Amino acid sequence: MELADVNVRTVIFDVYGTLLEIGPPPVDADARWQQLFQEMLHAPPLLSRLDFYVASNKLVAKRHEASRARGIAWPEVQWPAVVAEVLPPLRRLPRAKLDEFLYRQIQIGHTPLLSDATVAALRKLKASGCLFGIASNAQAYTLRELEEALVRHGLGMDLFERDLCFWSFEHGFSKPDPHVFQILSTRLEARGISRAEALMVGDRLDNDCEPARAFGWQTWLLKPKGDSRIPRSGNWQDLLHQLAIK
Repeated sequence: MELADVNVRTVIFDVYGTLLEIGPPPVDADARWQQLFQEMLHAPPLLSRLDFYVASNKLVAKRHEASRARGIAWPEVQWPAVVAEVLPPLRRLPRAKLDEFLYRQIQIGHTPLLSDATVAALRKLKASGCLFGIASNAQAYTLRELEEALVRHGLGMDLFERDLCFWSFEHGFSKPDPHVFQILSTRLEARGISRAEALMVGDRLDNDCEPARAFGWQTWLLKPKGDSRIPRSGNWQDLLHQLAIK
């Protein structure tokens, strides 16, 4: 069955690699790292940028291991807690300043981009009457990254139905855990929307498409070019064509 033959009423998007493309760190990342500590803590960095990422990755792995031992197959961490353990002086900061530190720290590590093609697709899909939601392995800073990217194009987070958004940091587990899609399927059904009327758009088969299909959702694997070996895959324009949206 073609997507054009399906009554798609809701589109659930992944964020990283789907709505937001992720590029490399800015060229002055090390200078920004120094500046961040001077401005926020009035002291030089306790760790180099590289040493910080090594230490935080080790701590994330340790926390994931502990969660798996408790039966959570696909755990998620609270990034503020991880960073505060790696950099104890951050515990002195008020929450608003800590959030600002965390956001700037992430911006030093990568460059998010909301492409014109993505914006055009969002506008056309919304104009067709679809409700929007999100299923994202994310942290609190993700919402700000996405919001700021949308605002630059005259859009906002009000595009997305809050009850149809799953942010892994709020739950302690992440995709492809089936509970992610169980939660969203239940919320869709509460709105009178069947699972077959939901479309998951993501850039990964394992995290996005396969678990969504297991719940009876439609899926689209976002790729620069379609792959004949993978049904329902391609770029944003290909998706709009499949949905017969001009």
